[in-house]
Amino acid sequence: MRDFRFKVRAACGLALALSASAAFACDTPVSVCPTGKASSLALIQKGRPAAVYVDAKANPAVRHAAESLRGDLARVAGGESAKLDDLSKAKGPVVILGVLGQSPVIDGLVKSGKLKVEDLQGQWEGFRQAVVERPTPNIPRALVIVGSDRRGAVFGAYDLSERIGVSPWVWWADVPVTRKSDLFLTAGARADHPRVKYRGFFINDENPAFSGWTKAKFGGVNSKAYAHVFELMLRLKGNYLWPAMWAPKAFNDDDPQSKVIADEMGVVMGSSHHEPMTRAQDEWHRNKDKGVTGGRWDYSINAENLRTFWRGGIERMMSKGDGTPYESVVTVGMRGDGDEPMAEGAATQLLEKIVADQRQIIADVTGKPADQTPQIWALYKEVQDYYDHGMRVPDDVTLLFADDNWGQIRRLPVAGKDKLPRAGGYGVYYHFDYVGGPRNYKWINTNQVAKVWQQMDLAYQRGARNLWIVNVGDIKPLEYPLSFFLRMAWNPETMTPKALADFPRDWASETFGPALGAEIGEALSEYETLASRRKPELLDQDTFPLGPDNGAGPLDGGQFGDIVERWRALDAKVAAIKTRLRPDQLDAYHQLVEYPVTAFANLYEMYYATAWNRRLSARNDARANVFADKVEAAFKRDADLTAQYHALNGGKWDGMMNQVHMSYVIWNDPTQQTMPSVVRVSADTPPDKLAAKVVFARSAAADPNLVTLEAAKFDRAVGGKGLTWTVVPHLGHGEAVLALPQGRPSTTVADGVRLEYGVQVPRSGPATVRLALAPTLDATGGDGIRIGISIDDGPMQVVKSDLIPTPGAASRPEQRAWVEAVKNHVHTVEIRFPEVAAGRHVVKVWRLDDNAVLETVSVDMR
Repeated sequence: MRDFRFKVRAACGLALALSASAAFACDTPVSVCPTGKASSLALIQKGRPAAVYVDAKANPAVRHAAESLRGDLARVAGGESAKLDDLSKAKGPVVILGVLGQSPVIDGLVKSGKLKVEDLQGQWEGFRQAVVERPTPNIPRALVIVGSDRRGAVFGAYDLSERIGVSPWVWWADVPVTRKSDLFLTAGARADHPRVKYRGFFINDENPAFSGWTKAKFGGVNSKAYAHVFELMLRLKGNYLWPAMWAPKAFNDDDPQSKVIADEMGVVMGSSHHEPMTRAQDEWHRNKDKGVTGGRWDYSINAENLRTFWRGGIERMMSKGDGTPYESVVTVGMRGDGDEPMAEGAATQLLEKIVADQRQIIADVTGKPADQTPQIWALYKEVQDYYDHGMRVPDDVTLLFADDNWGQIRRLPVAGKDKLPRAGGYGVYYHFDYVGGPRNYKWINTNQVAKVWQQMDLAYQRGARNLWIVNVGDIKPLEYPLSFFLRMAWNPETMTPKALADFPRDWASETFGPALGAEIGEALSEYETLASRRKPELLDQDTFPLGPDNGAGPLDGGQFGDIVERWRALDAKVAAIKTRLRPDQLDAYHQLVEYPVTAFANLYEMYYATAWNRRLSARNDARANVFADKVEAAFKRDADLTAQYHALNGGKWDGMMNQVHMSYVIWNDPTQQTMPSVVRVSADTPPDKLAAKVVFARSAAADPNLVTLEAAKFDRAVGGKGLTWTVVPHLGHGEAVLALPQGRPSTTVADGVRLEYGVQVPRSGPATVRLALAPTLDATGGDGIRIGISIDDGPMQVVKSDLIPTPGAASRPEQRAWVEAVKNHVHTVEIRFPEVAAGRHVVKVWRLDDNAVLETVSVDMR
């Protein structure tokens, strides 16, 4: 068996295609370059940008994108880009934007042979950018951006905007644009198209932050607010939105113009997993005087009113007036009112009838067979059980699998068990934000992009390719993982382990410039590792252990202290980077980097000081007072940091950080920020002298009977069956190892796919081998993920990672294990070997099932 040692490191490799370094590489067709050649097109020359042409009768989405492109060229050049609807009036270089088959100018270029578009025919949202010589007698050279459909043209325009230096977050995070007096495009053509059909996000759990902010800035969650959301979506190359829906909000009913603008800009609208037929949940509780709404949300006793209600949703979708719908993906099926499970005893047969009746309504209202209207059925929580127990919907309905609300996908298609392929395909509903057990997490980014990659790569490899949507809370402050999610959704095939490792640097370079990109990328990665370890809402003074109690001697911070030191180092690094930024970059840096790091680090300081205050005050040690002061200072600083964020850019984001994030006692939010209680001890020593007595020192030596190795530091990696062991940085608590490609069938010990670790055992006796794993679920619908363990040439023993999500009480061992795994962002499995001799041994970890992610290997002789 061949030996493999493939390690992906963040420092390796070239940048992604969209990174700043790639944009200026100038060695590929239609590269963006600071200097030109004889064959180049002058996109900006001496501060003057090219004009932008779009047909006067072009689709509104294309016209809107053309206006955005003109604005972006002006941002970069400092001068206005001319607006053209008649090419005979053009003077100098021109950007021509349009849709194949809908633009006479572009179709003329195709007919004349000047523009090759064979690869675009029939594509979904594809685009081609081509430098064309003499498109008309008066234009020496033009950039033609042609879409296979309206969104293809839109994405082609925004792709160019991003490559000339306009961040998708130019409005949403105040990312500045660097002026360039000259930019050229190399000759040739480049093309792209998405691999996942529908890609988007869900604004959810939006009170108090997003709701309060939009009310103050726009008068509510209305079309004015959504216009900015839609543009962000398109700049990120997404196309699909579930709108904010916490009561009393209803996207279509609150502001009818919202759906009009969405359609005009090219955004596909949906409704969340429990809101069928384009109807918001809150609409059922409106207009009760009309005799339809407000009754029991129960199809077995109130079917007629529910059908009338749903018909109204589809009629509204078809109300555009030209016989075409406002572009939508219709959610079908039914959960209980308020996103609760349906009543006990709700039979699969009833749900199948509900879907059949909904599809009949769709066919009746649209005048077309139901399979011509895109639909999804969300297999969320208990609805997945109905599917696993045999419920089926027509093949054209996309089956939307879900994660466990904490980032572990529950189920994916399985060859032989689930139909592959299906006309409607499969999708995934993922979470960066959640309200529910074991604890809400809504305040700040706690997601690792490497974890997102591991799960979504698994989804893609297993055939979930039709729709990806992520719950993104208030949008801010989840800019970074949302950027990753939608970039990966555009083309999961190019998000290789190497591209993943490069992503933090590349994203930081695009956002803040290549000079600081590597350092900021490292800071973002360290932040993710620390922040994902424990959600802030799950933190308190007892989360991590302090070191041994040394009485009046030096203090040992233990594990808690070690983590706090890492936060301090990261906070200092982020502060040092800040001093090297331009003044116009500071607001964006604060939103995207500084505030998350500093505010989270401060929260750790508050709870760490609380832990010491409690320990010291319990034995009447006056040093407790020093820590009481620290708790109070950290609590005040938290409020100051929030106020600082809200004051950015003239108060633009006032209210966006209003989420309560400390002193939780149950799963749900406290009503207000509350400082942990502290105890003061009577003391004669002045505070300054008392502080001098607070000295830290390590007191505990490592136990030689416990050997722990990082999984990435294997001595030998043996592949087979087309699998290669791969180290993924910043996954879990550090680095993790998994076998790629994912989605492959199980292997056996005979296949030999394993990792080997040399360990020195200090004494003879029983030994426990313990594996720390990044939490994952058996997405095949089976009863756990198997991993093999052996020592030397002894027989392999099998351990199983079997985590079962629970929305409520954890009554089974697998449910209790899941609760602990999602709280601590790690899951441990172990097996006992009755007798291991002292000396050198080789521990072997065998790949048996897919989706096992290894972080550490321990041998415990205690």
